[in-house]
Amino acid sequence: MGLISNPILVTALMLSISNLFMTFAWYGHLKNLSASPWYVAALVSWGIALFEYLLQVPANRIGYTMLNLGQLKILQEVITLSVFVPFAVIYMHQPLKLDYLWAGLCLMGAVYFIFRN
Repeated sequence: MGLISNPILVTALMLSISNLFMTFAWYGHLKNLSASPWYVAALVSWGIALFEYLLQVPANRIGYTMLNLGQLKILQEVITLSVFVPFAVIYMHQPLKLDYLWAGLCLMGAVYFIFRN
């Protein structure tokens, strides 16, 4: 069967796109709406977050057919860091720090422990 029929791959792809929306909803307003009142930023963020949830909810349902709850959570955390670092560096113009590497290594430990048999 094709890659699209792999529930874990479909879950990871959908969660990655969902996380991109989430990251913009949570942090994009700091750059784009900093002069606007907080409630304008909140409403815009909620609008963006709708698309996050439209992907995240079905992704977790698909993933839960093959992964347990802990595995889904750690997968989401790995995806979150993988999306956040380029967002912070490229979009928000934050410096690339070694702290992201150390955080990634900690997550690799989490992946090992949560996915081991």
